[in-house]
Amino acid sequence: MTNLIKRNNDLSIFDDFFDGFFSKPMISGTTPLMRTDIKELDNGYELELDVPGFGKEDIKISLEKGYLTVEAKKEENKENKQVRYLRQERVYSSCARSFYVGEQIAEQDIKAGYDRGILTLFVPKQGTNVKEKKYIAIE
Repeated sequence: MTNLIKRNNDLSIFDDFFDGFFSKPMISGTTPLMRTDIKELDNGYELELDVPGFGKEDIKISLEKGYLTVEAKKEENKENKQVRYLRQERVYSSCARSFYVGEQIAEQDIKAGYDRGILTLFVPKQGTNVKEKKYIAIE
């Protein structure tokens, strides 16, 4: 970026700050992300979420008010008195994504599978939580 923009030398103390800020991606490499692919099928949608480093037991899927939320949390609390760590970075990580699927979708409509760091969800287009239309009697 410094090759494209010429700056006034009086502001050189800010050069490194702005170069670092705008040249690096806003997403840190240490933050786990749930990159998601969504495919439309004839009868629903298939979501494939990347959750590398998380096990099946670390992932929770919930449905509330039409929002499907996938949360992954991992906390490593291994204390080994014989090893002296100079730096330990794999202590705690978490991430979450939410998708609006509609209030007609119920928990039993959604199918989930997990294989080698990829969570696959199937959400039907038509759910079983469809509420019947109720009529009000005129007196």
